[in-house]
Amino acid sequence: MAPCGPGYASPLAAMKSGPREKLLYCVCVQPNTEDGKTDLLATVDVDPESPTYCQIIHRLRTGNPKDELHHSGWNVCSSCYTPKECCDNPVRDKLILPALGSNRVYIVIEPSEMKKLNCSTPHTIHCLASGEIMISTMGDKDDNGKCDFVLIDAKTYKMKGTWIKGKNTPKFNYDFWYQPYHDIMVSSEWGAPKVFKTGFHPSHLTPETYGQHLNFFSWSKRELIQSIDLGREAMAPLEVRFLHNPKESQGYVGCAIGGYIYRFPRFPDYAILF
Repeated sequence: MAPCGPGYASPLAAMKSGPREKLLYCVCVQPNTEDGKTDLLATVDVDPESPTYCQIIHRLRTGNPKDELHHSGWNVCSSCYTPKECCDNPVRDKLILPALGSNRVYIVIEPSEMKKLNCSTPHTIHCLASGEIMISTMGDKDDNGKCDFVLIDAKTYKMKGTWIKGKNTPKFNYDFWYQPYHDIMVSSEWGAPKVFKTGFHPSHLTPETYGQHLNFFSWSKRELIQSIDLGREAMAPLEVRFLHNPKESQGYVGCAIGGYIYRFPRFPDYAILF
């Protein structure tokens, strides 16, 4: 029998066959940096049989001020259960922690590496079947709005470049999700980092500073193929997900400003429904 990787063929297989989780990793942001404390990754015991059940059993601080940890992800996908040419012995043993405020990526990529690619404000992490880690970025080196995605080698953790091909790129970015079976990726939009990093101000809610689009890319060609304007009532469409079934081409997005949740099915292009 061929060796297996760290994951399962589907979320259903993981639910039926996988062990119960005993540890929970949570990113914790330190809003007050005057006392020298920094953001941290907290490890929580969630084993009901443990004497430290529901307690924080370890705190790993970043050691750098104003990081603002946000999303996190693994170096190898849960669904990477069969060895592939790009990843002959996949080991899911490292967490990737982008920092919105400082442009660092732990494990450990300094801001200068991001600026070489004219990217900043890293957000969502996905590990790819190609043996790469892909992270969405929301700004250019000067914190103006800029949609891009950086690629990192999952073995060496060296920056490899950016994902988008061509000059047709959205103005803003935030979260992303992809369905290779349908050759599609969707990304959402927040706004210009130099604007939202100052805090929320209603006067900033303009199309020049906040996004209101869903953007669809060809997964194989890495090109933008469609943008849908959700309107001002749906500004800042943030978390976006396709259904877990890899053969489904529909998904949902939550919009922060108006509180809307939109469904996007494919007919054959993408359209928006409540």
